[in-house]
Amino acid sequence: MQNIAPVILCGGSGTRLWPLSRETYPKQFVDMGGGKTLFKDTVLRAKHTPDSMEPVIVCNEAHRFYVTAELYECGVHGKILLEPAPRNTAPAIALAAFALKEDGADPLMLVLPSDHAIGDEGIFFEGVKRAAALAEQGRIVTFGIAPTGPETGFGYIEQGEALGANGYRVARFVEKPDAGKAAGMLAKGGYSWNSGMFLLRASVYLKELERFAPQIYAACNAAWKGRKDDQAFSRPDSDAFLSSPSDSIDYAVMEQTDLAAVVPLGVSWSDLGSWEAFYQVGQQDDSGNVCSGDVMTEGAEDCYFNANHRLLAAIGVSGLVVVETQDAVLVAPRDRVQDVKKIVGRLQSAQRPECRQHPLVYRPWGSYETLVMDGRFQVKRIIVNPGAELSLQMHHHRAEHWVVVSGTAEVTNGDLVKLFTENQSTYIPVGTMHRLKNPGVIPLVLIEIQSGSYLGEDDIVRFADVYGREGQLC
Repeated sequence: MQNIAPVILCGGSGTRLWPLSRETYPKQFVDMGGGKTLFKDTVLRAKHTPDSMEPVIVCNEAHRFYVTAELYECGVHGKILLEPAPRNTAPAIALAAFALKEDGADPLMLVLPSDHAIGDEGIFFEGVKRAAALAEQGRIVTFGIAPTGPETGFGYIEQGEALGANGYRVARFVEKPDAGKAAGMLAKGGYSWNSGMFLLRASVYLKELERFAPQIYAACNAAWKGRKDDQAFSRPDSDAFLSSPSDSIDYAVMEQTDLAAVVPLGVSWSDLGSWEAFYQVGQQDDSGNVCSGDVMTEGAEDCYFNANHRLLAAIGVSGLVVVETQDAVLVAPRDRVQDVKKIVGRLQSAQRPECRQHPLVYRPWGSYETLVMDGRFQVKRIIVNPGAELSLQMHHHRAEHWVVVSGTAEVTNGDLVKLFTENQSTYIPVGTMHRLKNPGVIPLVLIEIQSGSYLGEDDIVRFADVYGREGQLC
């Protein structure tokens, strides 16, 4: 088999999974317990795929540090392409194709959404092998999931004539049907759910894209040619990319090309698009409850409980979803979780930070988590990776107190540079140039107490930064 280049798509905000998923912290990066995330699962699945190369990641500018942190935790190096703004899957895959062809190569691309849960990886790998045989013949292959019921929330693929033993021509795509139509298709047979995963050669995709969606092709070609490379990131030209129509690969190419093929996969699969989906894939206890985190129940039945920061106790309730985070709690009947998007819409209209910001934020040097926030003070837990350092900076409106919890901190405070270890602390006055560095071999953990008249993240003046962020807010 020829080398396969995984292309991992990281777009989307996952608002239906609020309050865990936010605009700046989408569902693929949410800790599902024990450090497990959907993005990590996808990266490791790609890594373990036979004959796979280093992945190409297409993500939003705002999520770049989540991507780099989780790639590091997975021990994977990859090429990261930053979209200036979401333009759906057709342009995102085009950027990846142009990137992979940059050095004269023309690999097969395994396109994987970053927010799907897949069961038996052995079955998945076997499906990739069959799909690769078709893609090497010039086919654009999508993966179909064997339906487990008449779902109305998924698109369907009708199988056409067999293409040997590896798959089928695509007869047609069916948009999300009503319940009656879905039941009829399942009764007839030969239909599968559209998974949104693909295997195709880079050059074949670009040729078909230029044929059927020339505006997307031209915009992405110009965007890639005008890109700027910044350490681990490639930034396509913003104006060119934003001129591209927003369209999915399904509409732009798959429904028009005569090269479309489908490989059915008999594997458990979910796009985890709602809290009900999390309940369905979770491990149910004897009372039908799915519990994540510190949860205690008494007489509760058929519920989904997710506790992130404190004990969640439930008594005598049934059929509920309860999700607890540091700054918000969701309570809803399981059959109404789709209405979460209405709450998110109201939060957006009111410009509430709970719909956009998440207490945990990744940066190129590590991460910070907001523990307490009030009008004139804020408390954060800061983790600085070994050898990493923050920018040389200053704040106009806030002072900072730093207490080292573990590790060693090298602190620049005005003209003074000093080492601090466990249980030691220091004070950074308002307007003082300062820097924090971890010179040690273990993560530096400290508590930061901010105080002042304004505590926004935009109160920062950078004088020097090893990550090239002078003038940026993150």
